Amino acid sequence: MTHRLVRTVAGGALLLIPVTLITTGAAPSPAYAGDTGVEAVVVDKRPILHPNATKFGAYDPYGDFSTQSGVETEALFLPWEDVDLATLSVADEYALQRKRKLLITIEPWSWNEDRRLSANDLRRRVLAGSYDANIKAISDVVKTLKSPVIIRWGQEMEDRSGRFSWADWPPQDYIKAYRKVADQFRKDRPTVQIMWSPKGQEDLEKYYPGDDYVDVIGLSVFGLQDYDMREYGAPRTFTEALKPGYERVAPFRKPIWVAELGYEGDANYMQPWIQAATAKNDQFPDLKEVIYFNDRDVIGWPFGLGRPNWRVTTGSGVN
Repeated sequence: MTHRLVRTVAGGALLLIPVTLITTGAAPSPAYAGDTGVEAVVVDKRPILHPNATKFGAYDPYGDFSTQSGVETEALFLPWEDVDLATLSVADEYALQRKRKLLITIEPWSWNEDRRLSANDLRRRVLAGSYDANIKAISDVVKTLKSPVIIRWGQEMEDRSGRFSWADWPPQDYIKAYRKVADQFRKDRPTVQIMWSPKGQEDLEKYYPGDDYVDVIGLSVFGLQDYDMREYGAPRTFTEALKPGYERVAPFRKPIWVAELGYEGDANYMQPWIQAATAKNDQFPDLKEVIYFNDRDVIGWPFGLGRPNWRVTTGSGVN
């Protein structure tokens, strides 16, 4: 749903002082702090990794998952202009050392917020070919990477909140732009996989680019206790949050990921999310992997709730 851009590529790979974990190996159990009779506080809310169940990956700019085993994918975000593409090679080396795939989310806007175009201006320029060179420049680097790569372009395209300038376009225009991106990456690197990544809302099917242009479907699933209480009148579980979007994309019969996962609340709220995120669930037979978004949201949530902190460790600084 949100995104710190490229300056935090791949678990501290830009030398942002990655965090050293106290435990290594298998995923640690959630840690709690508090005396008897005092409400427990979760100090480490990373999902429990269940064997032979849903695979796990992370967008991890602070390196909280840097030494943890069982992490299959290293996720990163980059705008398609105002970015140092050499950092992709750094991220590739980081992923290779840990035997992880790379999930690269390309966001079609500038690093510089003052230079971002309106939705209509961006749409017109993309369709006119003004960003073809940007796509090609990224693709030229991606074809040199040694890690397996999944490309995710223009996520949450059906969202009408105004959060993203590439969202809520006329569906035919979005599909044309998406296919242009997919064609370029497949031409330069035939082994690349392409992820189509709606938010999971109504009308997402209007933006489906066709079976030939989708290798994987990625959904966004976030749980914020204060928001749930205001919007739904009760806390929601991971299953409840995932189910509507999953049921909308399941008819496409593609592998499904949660491309962005985060949750925040008290211990009673988060414990079920911690347990369920990678657990086998017969309601979601096509769910293959979940990617934790390990950072603070960059945009405030409704009801004046500010920017939720999805980071798995509490008491640590986030921007």
